Amino acid sequence: MQSPIRLDDATQTLVLTPTEGLPVLAYWGTRLPDAEDLGQLAASGVNDLNGGMLDRLAPLTLCPLGDGVFQGQPGLDLADAHGNPLWPRFSAASARVTDSACTVEARDERLGLTYRSRIALVGGVVEMSAELQSDTPIRLRWLSAPVLTVPPQLGEVIEFSGKWTAEFHTSRLPFAPGARLREARSGRSGQEVPPFAILVETGTTNTKGEAIALAYGWPGGHRMITEDLPCGRRQVQFGHAAGAEPLGRHFTTATLTMARSDHGLNGCAVKMQAHVRDRLIPWPDRARPRPVHYNCWEAVYFKHDLAVLSDMAARAARVGAERFVLDDGWFGRRDDDTTSLGDWIVDRQKWPLGLQPLIDAVKAQGMTFGLWVEPEMVNADSDLYRAHQDWILGAADQVTGRHQLVLDLGRAEVRDHLFGRLSALLAEYEIDYLKWDHNRLLPVLDAAQGRGILDLLARLRAAHPKVEIESCASGGGRIDYGILQQTCRVWLSDCIDAVERLRMQQTAALFLPSAVTGSHVGAFKSHTTGRSLPIAFRAWMAAQRHMGFEMDLRVISTEDEAVLTRVTAWYKANRAWMMAGAIHLLDVDDPAVTAEIQIAADGGRFVTFAGQGTMSRQILPKPLRLTGLEPDALYRVSLLNPEDKAPQSRGATALKTGPLTLSGRSLMSKGLLLPIAWPATMWVVEGTRL
Repeated sequence: MQSPIRLDDATQTLVLTPTEGLPVLAYWGTRLPDAEDLGQLAASGVNDLNGGMLDRLAPLTLCPLGDGVFQGQPGLDLADAHGNPLWPRFSAASARVTDSACTVEARDERLGLTYRSRIALVGGVVEMSAELQSDTPIRLRWLSAPVLTVPPQLGEVIEFSGKWTAEFHTSRLPFAPGARLREARSGRSGQEVPPFAILVETGTTNTKGEAIALAYGWPGGHRMITEDLPCGRRQVQFGHAAGAEPLGRHFTTATLTMARSDHGLNGCAVKMQAHVRDRLIPWPDRARPRPVHYNCWEAVYFKHDLAVLSDMAARAARVGAERFVLDDGWFGRRDDDTTSLGDWIVDRQKWPLGLQPLIDAVKAQGMTFGLWVEPEMVNADSDLYRAHQDWILGAADQVTGRHQLVLDLGRAEVRDHLFGRLSALLAEYEIDYLKWDHNRLLPVLDAAQGRGILDLLARLRAAHPKVEIESCASGGGRIDYGILQQTCRVWLSDCIDAVERLRMQQTAALFLPSAVTGSHVGAFKSHTTGRSLPIAFRAWMAAQRHMGFEMDLRVISTEDEAVLTRVTAWYKANRAWMMAGAIHLLDVDDPAVTAEIQIAADGGRFVTFAGQGTMSRQILPKPLRLTGLEPDALYRVSLLNPEDKAPQSRGATALKTGPLTLSGRSLMSKGLLLPIAWPATMWVVEGTRL
């Protein structure tokens, strides 16, 4: 590679500059002028030397090496078959450039190693991946996706964490001297350390400031390293968790997807949402509206009865459901969670005629049928385990998780067995959706498990292309840009308490669009928090994303059923433009309020959701400033649910009595005044551009 490489799209430029080995990501930002001298750009990045340093400053390349010159965290850590460390020195890098993508290749002849990285501008985001080929078997301890050189102004990192029923929390930390490691070693992308991060400058908000969002697309264990080097440079690395790969010759990273913004977190979020929706998701029918779900889990759990569930289907259809999902308990002898995982045969005690009578009842109500499965797991009390104890991943005497063991999906015969059972089920019954669960942390780190699940899902989709698959893993335990290449929906959390979802759904929107984010109306008293919430708040929360409900409809009051029916009808009337639009998070001056605006792709309409989570500290509401609108356009705005105002609301707030016509500039700078609200109230404001 003798000269710089420039990649452009309509809004951004990426420049790679050559070194003696691998190139450096010298620039990634707003599109440069066509006349920019790339040689001068490369020269402008040559740094000085100081006392106490080596006599040459090692370049921060796409894969910095532990060669004794670079003093930071290397992007590659290798050993030979006997465990002796290998220190490659790549040279003679070459590049193939096509349109907005390039592949860089370099060779170490002494060690027989070839390194390749691919970088592409795709629809407003950057995709990067790396691979390593060895002439002889070696041990890979660490391989980073191409390394991002962090601009000096981005001095803080937003990290994501969580737990079961409390996913997508954020922490905002400054870069500090040295390296920081975050690693998910549970064998899935995980609630605890999901594979996302955002680099920001101090003061960046949803609507202001510079930001870079990163998402590593791998459903297994992963690692992120952020480092502030002594020389002042910074780097970020993403890859598989260390130690996940066995002895081998060929290794690859997953794709690292990145988006940048000069206009706050929303600038990244809308690009990432669009990338997932328009390029990653394998929609069976892209034009099909996202159907309203009814899931029976929190109504009946393991107690299946045809008459009860047929009645539930009729009630769900009356409210507006379009897909009925039969959850856990239909197979083997599955009366609790201690038995039968692995035996994917219909329980003839519960279902003497199979699932067809229930499917017929569901179809008679105009709904399609979906089914829960957890194929990667097995109970010790199962026919599959008794026949194939050697199919288990990890030690024979391992500690179980939720009474479960994990099947080794790195073995072809295991994948073949699961494919055969599931494919036969999908062929026998008219099933258009699988809720694919994963409730067990892996006992060992094994990249073959990640590759195995992606292979199995791809085979099933190819054989049954009309079936949608949802990724559920104890709720949000496997949400990443790798699993989303084989699934059409994610279950954000097993917690459908609307107060918890208020925070979770908004944070997840930094990376996920509405169309893939499942959100259900739960019971009056939440099954995971014990909190009791009004139906309007629960319903409007679910209507923000891919809507469903999950409750015992036999105990809902007539008044609550009317509210749920009305909100469901509103969702169905608006979902087409909402699912194709963008979610922008609002900068809110009242910490008791969490708000967002969803804007149609053509900008012609919007809806704002403002959730009152707790009591405000001030007496009266603060104005809610919108974002993403055309400043000089006029909008007609209406409060859809003034009836949800608090009893104390006795003023003349205009939106309580009718619509207003205001400019985008006014809505974004002065904002809207909403009525006084009690906690657990969701205001819904519709807007139409005139």
